[in-house]
Amino acid sequence: MSFPLLTATAALPAIGAIATAAVPAARRTAAKWLALIFSLATLVLAGVALARFEPGGARYQLTESHAWIKDFGVRYELGVDGIGVALMALTALLIPFVILAGWHDADPLETKSSRWRPTQGFFALILMVEAMVILSFEATDVFLFYILFEAMLIPMYFLIGGFGDRAHTGSDENAAAQRSYAAVKFLLYNLVGGLIMLAAVIGLYVVAGTFSLSEIAEARANGSLSMATGTERWLFLGFFFAFAVKAPLWPLHTWLPNAMGEATSPVAVLITAVVDKVGTFAMLRFCLQLFPEASKWATPVIIVLALISIVYGALLAVGQRDIKRLIAYASISHFGFIILGIFAMTSQGQSGATLYMVNHGISTAALMLVAGFLITRRGSRLIADYGGVQKVAPILAGTFLIGGLATLSLPGLAPFVSEFLVLVGAFSAYPAAGIIATTGIVLAALYVLVLYQRTMTGPVKAEVQGMADLKVRELVVVLPLIALLLFLGVYPKPLTEIVNPAVQHTMSDVQKKDPQPEVEAAK
Repeated sequence: MSFPLLTATAALPAIGAIATAAVPAARRTAAKWLALIFSLATLVLAGVALARFEPGGARYQLTESHAWIKDFGVRYELGVDGIGVALMALTALLIPFVILAGWHDADPLETKSSRWRPTQGFFALILMVEAMVILSFEATDVFLFYILFEAMLIPMYFLIGGFGDRAHTGSDENAAAQRSYAAVKFLLYNLVGGLIMLAAVIGLYVVAGTFSLSEIAEARANGSLSMATGTERWLFLGFFFAFAVKAPLWPLHTWLPNAMGEATSPVAVLITAVVDKVGTFAMLRFCLQLFPEASKWATPVIIVLALISIVYGALLAVGQRDIKRLIAYASISHFGFIILGIFAMTSQGQSGATLYMVNHGISTAALMLVAGFLITRRGSRLIADYGGVQKVAPILAGTFLIGGLATLSLPGLAPFVSEFLVLVGAFSAYPAAGIIATTGIVLAALYVLVLYQRTMTGPVKAEVQGMADLKVRELVVVLPLIALLLFLGVYPKPLTEIVNPAVQHTMSDVQKKDPQPEVEAAK
């Protein structure tokens, strides 16, 4: 029996979570180092899985299959395609930076009115989220995926509600109330989506008699499985609704600004750069693969919703006074681009969408973590409380600028490649949608550059006069992310080679081909 690499990659952070939680309360530093070691070991295993993956090989590789709940046909089935292995590697890459950035975020507070902050629990919850997200990218059994899709909400709820941002303008009681509201809203929105998905999962089993993706695909291929048009559309809507909440897609997005605003900056990165990617990933793996005809039927409406997300999120980002909420609304706009690329149903659009998932994770992590370092120093999330930071902390300002430029998809940085491909794919299939989507680029330049101007340039405000520049630990967090943004911006080939074969499989599932350009004959 070969080594179960995918299981090990997901099990290692889960074991690390248990070990970290078991560290005695007085040994907080030991718990931090233990969590970091387990996250780095997980990154090594994810790197091995990435190295062993053969882009030109079978669709799902490194597969594992074991009986789980025999009476209901549920199996423990794992396998990764190019999209899954890329997002698994992204998750494993970001978690060590999240842990390092949040090194002191769960230390006990000095004020008597504040609740005790269990350091061990904070890092254990992060590792548990990592385990569940990685396993969700590997799951090829629909029921197994559903369990993970729902279970990851619990540790995220405690991370948002129990470890909020300390830079809160109100009283301790008001801060606790805001955290509780954000956490409950996050949980309720996603639970409602999950419950609707559960009904669709049961319906799929009734129709197909199995939860296995490979068995359903084989049944479709040999003609032994056929769904009535109405049945397929209802099942598609059940799955898509849950994924649209997680993504998040307008108008199901309202939980995200609250959650990111009230969470610590590392947890905000965990939300938008890691957990939310499960929603867009699942659209590719489950919606398009299981319900190809319904996916094509729903495409016009989904493209309209994606365009609204792009423009609406960018417009609200322009008007924000809170740094973290600005980044949250920018992410809503970016997820609109990802969903537009997926449902443009072109190879360029879907390749761009997958690259966007990876590149958005890196760029948002870089920007949000630097913003977190800035907010920790000043003790405020309000843009108006800053000014002239580049004169007292030039390295902090410089890294903040690079993260912002990546967010607006500046050529030469990784998100540009993915956004360009999404727009090319959208233009070729739906020219009007491509034109509208480009407004998001203009608005992104506006909110990023205005944010930088108001916080980093101009006269030095008295409150930031003694602000310290980035320290060694913070540089270790930020510089590798910036290096990745530069590398993938000028040489995305290693990533596209992994992703493109999986995209071709998805295009085959929905029986779509790229539209051919119309060239007028020369007269």
